[in-house]
Amino acid sequence: MSELLSLKRRFGIIGNDPEYDRSLTIATQVAPTDLSVLISGESGVGKEVFSKVIHGLSARKHSNFIAVNCGAIPEGTIDSELFGHEKGAFTGASEKRVGYFEYADGGSIFLDEIGEMPLGTQSRLLRILESGEFIKVGSSKVLKTNVRIIAATNVDLKEAIRKGKFREDLYYRLNTVPIHVPPLRERQEDVYLLFRKFTNDFSEKHSSRPISLDEEAQQILKSYHWPGNVRELKNIAEKITVLASDRRVNSEELREFLPEFGNQPRHLPMLAIPDVQQGNMSEREIMYKLLFEMRKDINDLKQFLLQMAEQGSLSTAELAQSGIFKGMVADGDDHHLAVSPSDEVIVGPIPVLSATPGAAYTHEETAEVVEESLSIAEKEKELIQKALKKHKGKRKNAAIDLGISERTLYRKIKEYQLIE
Repeated sequence: MSELLSLKRRFGIIGNDPEYDRSLTIATQVAPTDLSVLISGESGVGKEVFSKVIHGLSARKHSNFIAVNCGAIPEGTIDSELFGHEKGAFTGASEKRVGYFEYADGGSIFLDEIGEMPLGTQSRLLRILESGEFIKVGSSKVLKTNVRIIAATNVDLKEAIRKGKFREDLYYRLNTVPIHVPPLRERQEDVYLLFRKFTNDFSEKHSSRPISLDEEAQQILKSYHWPGNVRELKNIAEKITVLASDRRVNSEELREFLPEFGNQPRHLPMLAIPDVQQGNMSEREIMYKLLFEMRKDINDLKQFLLQMAEQGSLSTAELAQSGIFKGMVADGDDHHLAVSPSDEVIVGPIPVLSATPGAAYTHEETAEVVEESLSIAEKEKELIQKALKKHKGKRKNAAIDLGISERTLYRKIKEYQLIE
């Protein structure tokens, strides 16, 4: 354990996640050998750090180490970059070039995003792995190199093999020792440690006081899914260091810096709801969407009925033509609608009312009365009561379930005079 801590301090590695430590241990074990290593993990998890650990603990540590991003080199020039070329080998080759494999002879080369390497270049790389031989572009002379290859990928190479985009024989030569670097969302306890390290570094760089987070903000930071992993965390840490209005950042302010929360409203109900067809809506969001649609329909209906009430009785033909009760009114039926003074909508079979002044208004059938009760405030109050009951009065858990801050929930409890 002490050796691992010493290694972390040497290479500036922050974190105590068991899975991450296990991968780091494998790197230290394979470092003294010359075996090829394939490092897998999402973009931004820090795969290059592992390559530096492997090179730094090997017998090659005093020789050259080169990191190459295969996805950033155009397909037409990658062979020249890796293996070099002779003068006049192609248009623009005005002088001889030494490639990375020739320059790194005796050392290590880190090939990041190996899955983006063209198939032709993969064949050349396979020959180096098997015999250490390569040929410069525009040359017929076979050269030798003694290079330790460390490769990394953020894609599934087995899937790339099935699609014909990666050579199977090269995969098994590279994958002698596999190392997987876990994503940041699986290292929740390391998130705040990394955040503090980054903010302290940036505060020193920008000559400002260090940033700290309150307890709720720390929980939000840990629960965020971090699609960009450590790279994204570092960028957000620098942004907060420069732009935060207070050195003690609360949950509300932190949400403004996280892409998932930054452009969304801070109150219930949620208005910015994705399309139901995407299949990623929660039950609460679907209910809100339906409530808003129903409320809109009711308002349209009330407006229509009030307008028609001023003009007199409403016939079946007029209803059918309006389209509001499409599917509810049968052709040929003598149906009418009326609006009650108490703002209730009366829908049902009602006989034609006499327009003669003083005439008695009678009907043989009982009308069905539907009272509007779609108040957003009432639904919000009901949801808060359910969340508090579900979590036995624990505001923090209820706020997380509702998708709002604890401060907002407390304000809503006072506003609606709810008893926890």
